[in-house]
Amino acid sequence: MTVPALLVLLFCLRGRAGLSPHFLQQPEDLVVLLGEEARLPCALGTYSGLVQWTKDGLALGGERDLPGWSRYWISGNAASGQHDLHIRPVELEDQASYECQATQAGLRSRPAQLHVLVPPEAPHVLGGPSVSLVAGVPANLTCQSRGDARPTPELLWFRDGVRLDGTTSYQTLLKKGTTESVESILSLTPSSHDDGATLVCRARSQALPAGRDTAITLSLQYSPVVTLSAEPQTVQEGEKVTFLCQARAQPPVTGYRWAKGGSPVLGARGPILEVVADASFLTAPVSCEVSNAVGSANRSTAVDVQFGPILLAKPEPMSVDLGEDASFSCAWRGNPLPRVTWTRRGVAQVLGYGPTLRLPSVGPEDAGDYVCKAEPGLSGLGGGAAEARLTVNAPPVVTALHSAPAFLWGPARLQCLVFASPAPEAVVWSWDEGFLEKGSQGRFLVETFPAPEGRVGQGPGLISVLHISATQESDFSRGFNCSARNRLGEGGTWVSLGRRASFSKQKNLVRIPGSSHGSSLQGPEEEETGSSEDQGPIMHMDSSDLVLDEEGALETKDPTNGYYKVRGVSVSLSLGKTPGGDLFLPPPSPLGPLGTPPFYDFNSHLGMPPPCKLYRAQAGYLTTPHSRAFASYIKPTSFGPPDLAPRTPPFPYAAFPTPSHPRLQTHV
Repeated sequence: MTVPALLVLLFCLRGRAGLSPHFLQQPEDLVVLLGEEARLPCALGTYSGLVQWTKDGLALGGERDLPGWSRYWISGNAASGQHDLHIRPVELEDQASYECQATQAGLRSRPAQLHVLVPPEAPHVLGGPSVSLVAGVPANLTCQSRGDARPTPELLWFRDGVRLDGTTSYQTLLKKGTTESVESILSLTPSSHDDGATLVCRARSQALPAGRDTAITLSLQYSPVVTLSAEPQTVQEGEKVTFLCQARAQPPVTGYRWAKGGSPVLGARGPILEVVADASFLTAPVSCEVSNAVGSANRSTAVDVQFGPILLAKPEPMSVDLGEDASFSCAWRGNPLPRVTWTRRGVAQVLGYGPTLRLPSVGPEDAGDYVCKAEPGLSGLGGGAAEARLTVNAPPVVTALHSAPAFLWGPARLQCLVFASPAPEAVVWSWDEGFLEKGSQGRFLVETFPAPEGRVGQGPGLISVLHISATQESDFSRGFNCSARNRLGEGGTWVSLGRRASFSKQKNLVRIPGSSHGSSLQGPEEEETGSSEDQGPIMHMDSSDLVLDEEGALETKDPTNGYYKVRGVSVSLSLGKTPGGDLFLPPPSPLGPLGTPPFYDFNSHLGMPPPCKLYRAQAGYLTTPHSRAFASYIKPTSFGPPDLAPRTPPFPYAAFPTPSHPRLQTHV
């Protein structure tokens, strides 16, 4: 029998007698840090033969101390089958595949891979440890990790313990496939607040989970960071305000510039500005601009200036038709906001508040002046009032004025007062057989005069006067209608003429020397001049036996039979405040022999009770001749302004201009 067959038979017999050799524990993959100890376990059962370890297939030897491998040894009780491999300190060359083998039993453990980890070194930041940047300018920070770190480390950025995003990583590889270096780039746009900030770059891997850090400090160059304050912040107009401009800058500040409302404040260069506040500071803020080598920055602030109301927009006059709506607006500016009230002139009642007053569906009673008022401010300054007129357009309002009674066959005048807005298109006098708007017609003449304003907002006033040159019986019995019209309608009134009776007693006679029944003994060459001898003292006579009848007036005749021209007189009266201007002279008294000065009675014509103050009569042409003179010589174009009596409504007609009259020269 051969030897191999005997060995097989031996093993079979022994197997029947007990268990065969086997592994109780096999080595497993192991990760260990560089420089530390690695232990690969191996335990065999029912085996007392030779046990050895291999590294990447190379046998390390059968001795327990493994000669030739100074850092390697086998531990454990060999009798009990324990054969553990130890390596200390582990180096990079120890990274390999290891097996535990029972040579005599023909047993091999599964291979165990030993991984050696190399912790990363502290990373390096380019430009560190203090990196200079410019605020507002984008920049990149680079962190590098070099060496044989295994595995390849991860580079992270932190600020105040918080991980930063926005990084980009790069790896540089050697030809052998190992990593030469790793870079991480952090992109950022720093601000002035980043000055002095600390950033950390951390290299982290499985070999060193906590990682290794490298810190840098940011040194920022930035344009000034400005803060601007005003003291006090709230002031009254006219008080002083101090502005303080503070700046933080790197490099240091090089200059200051002040402006108000965008316009430079001349002469202001330092960090402090003192001014006297006015209303403009509320809307025109003060700004401070600070500069350095990097750039400039500015800040502005407004001051709460309290000032009294200032009128920005006045209310505009309005003219509206009857029944329409009206509104007024006015604008005031002030701090605090002004309290605006609306009233009507002459009325204390407040009609509204705010910038706008609305009057719905106005009537004639709403016409007037409306006042927009703002009270003064806390300083007592400002405020005031502005007003605008509301004119209500309506049909004309016609009122009969006082008309003095007239003599039969004498002159007369009738008057009416017209208020209208819009102005009347026409004012017409009408009677039984006719009408007249303007000009003359037969015995009638119409004149129109401007009237003083009546009620505010009622529109312009007119006084229309109807002159009658020689009254007739029918004039005293009929009525005369004064009517006016505009685009909104028509208005009118009736006016009657009163008749003046004859007198049985004559008072307040005015004696006018220098004239004998209207005649003159001066020659033609003295026609336009008067003699001082013609003037004489005024005589006040009271005679009960003098009677003047309406038709008993004597005509004055020229005793020179035309050789001399008849000359009249003008009489000046002072009757206090007598309206009406020039007056018609009544016929002269028929008493007295030829050549004696005539007397004129003014009491009855003026309709005023005696006595009245009389002044010297001056020789001259008659301002308004007797009515009979018209038929023979000239017809007047104007009879003068309205003749008003004491009972006339209270309008200041005396202010009207008095139209001039042509001088009359008569030849008999």
